[in-house]
Amino acid sequence: MPPKFNRRRALFVPGKIDEILVWEQRKEKERDTKLVELGRYLWEVRAGQYWRLEDLKCFDEFLERRFPGSWRKAHCLMSIHEHLAPQARKQLKELGLGKGLELAKLAKRDRQHFNCAIWLHKARQMPTEEFKREVEKELTGKETEPWEIFYFKLYQSETPPPVIERTIETAALMLGSDRSRGYCFEMICADFLAGANLDDGDPGLLLFSMTRFFQVLPGEQQQAFLEDLSEKAA
Repeated sequence: MPPKFNRRRALFVPGKIDEILVWEQRKEKERDTKLVELGRYLWEVRAGQYWRLEDLKCFDEFLERRFPGSWRKAHCLMSIHEHLAPQARKQLKELGLGKGLELAKLAKRDRQHFNCAIWLHKARQMPTEEFKREVEKELTGKETEPWEIFYFKLYQSETPPPVIERTIETAALMLGSDRSRGYCFEMICADFLAGANLDDGDPGLLLFSMTRFFQVLPGEQQQAFLEDLSEKAA
């Protein structure tokens, strides 16, 4: 049975959800603005050698105090101020920090030839992940697929990390050292699904696994496989 409809709460609760989402977006924009400002100040500390006031030997020691074990974040923030023109930096409050970092990559490569207007237009029109793929395609000349990060917690008492590493390394030896770790992990999963669905399993999953394995084969072996399959089908 459906619950008794509470019209008053039905009007109130979605409004609170929208209010929280608007607050979250505002806080995220404020955070991005502060981080861009942080990059500007870090760049000034390095350029003006302000680290000398703390009796430090170099700028790296200054970063070590503020960003222990994580200098990459500081250098990424500085790259925005170092490579993007002022008119581009002003728009980062609306575009977001993620797009600003991607713009800085292009500006660093192209320098005075960087077409700021075109890329700012793309940044405004595209979602962040799509814009990142567009920038990567521009920098590498390769089309990239959408991707997603998966997180796993591994307990050493149950599955020692070396077992995972050795499994992925073995898959890399079989598939080719140029394959990414994510691709190797996908093939391990496909192999498991294929074995699990051989007997009275899901034929769709079995077909998916076989298709992925077929794509791993070199062109000549793919052709030989198809010819053998055609002969048996006939």
